[in-house]
Amino acid sequence: MRSRFLPDLTRRLRARHLAIAIALTLSGCRGVSAGPPEPVRVVIPAGSSFAAAADSLRSAGLVRSTPLFRAYAKLTGRDRAIKAGSYRFPSDATWGQMLDGLTRGLGVVMTATIPEGYTLASIIPLLARTLDLEPDSLEEAVRDSTLRSRLGITTPTIEGYLFPETYTFAEGTSAREAVAAMVREFERRWKPEWTEQLETLGMTRHEIVTLASIVEKEARLTEERPVIAAVYHNRLRRGMLLQADPTVQYAHGRHAQRVLYRHLEIDSRYNTYRYPGLPPGPIASPGEASLAAALNPASVPYLFFVAHPDGHHEFHTTFEGHTRARQEVRRAQNRRPQ
Repeated sequence: MRSRFLPDLTRRLRARHLAIAIALTLSGCRGVSAGPPEPVRVVIPAGSSFAAAADSLRSAGLVRSTPLFRAYAKLTGRDRAIKAGSYRFPSDATWGQMLDGLTRGLGVVMTATIPEGYTLASIIPLLARTLDLEPDSLEEAVRDSTLRSRLGITTPTIEGYLFPETYTFAEGTSAREAVAAMVREFERRWKPEWTEQLETLGMTRHEIVTLASIVEKEARLTEERPVIAAVYHNRLRRGMLLQADPTVQYAHGRHAQRVLYRHLEIDSRYNTYRYPGLPPGPIASPGEASLAAALNPASVPYLFFVAHPDGHHEFHTTFEGHTRARQEVRRAQNRRPQ
């Protein structure tokens, strides 16, 4: 005998499904943005439940109601087996598009953060790991003649022009695409008034980027960048050797805690203890603050500086004052417990 409760249960389930369908239709099943669609980044950590993923979508402004979104996912059979990752969805993406992305891994992006002062020797392996690329393909991309011509540089690589920033790359991004995106970011961040300032200084953009890269490697405190830049500008105007330790380290291809006299013997155009003027090109990727400092140095007469262990610099106008400061720093370092 058929149970009399089954028809009632069926009607209740149908009514529930119909109510949910009506609610979804009214909600539009789209993100909440009313303006032009913009990409929105959402991170779904490994091991996240669907409820946690729905909350992340709501926090990003892509979903109004997590209960309705979860009900829709359950009705369409896409509330399980979501893939963790970093996604980029259009702000007007439909719920179906987002669920397709979460369950099939569509729209997954990879994130790479390039710190200020990184050299190509550090950037290339970082990108290779992040994008699952062969380092050789990135080595080739940073030597691209078209990019070097566009930037107006004669150095063999585009060292210094991969702007330090956090980048998101789509899965399958090639080495050339990644490098080109980072160069575009450099060009985007270069301000029109900076080009005007080049004429005032009588320098090329490549020279300023080169100087800014040295400032980037020297400075630890933001407020000291314009002063450090001024020291180098003053030395250039007087025809003095720059004697910048970071350029010697770059010539050797490795970082040394302290530059010793034997390091200064290397015969390289990047050795500013031996060769006058700026080195042939940047020694790292300078950030915006260092570029601004190189273009707008402080109005100070200093010609020398020495770094203290805590990161601040002591500035002097005479070699005698500089020598005393350097000796004091060394004595302080020798007194520190090993």
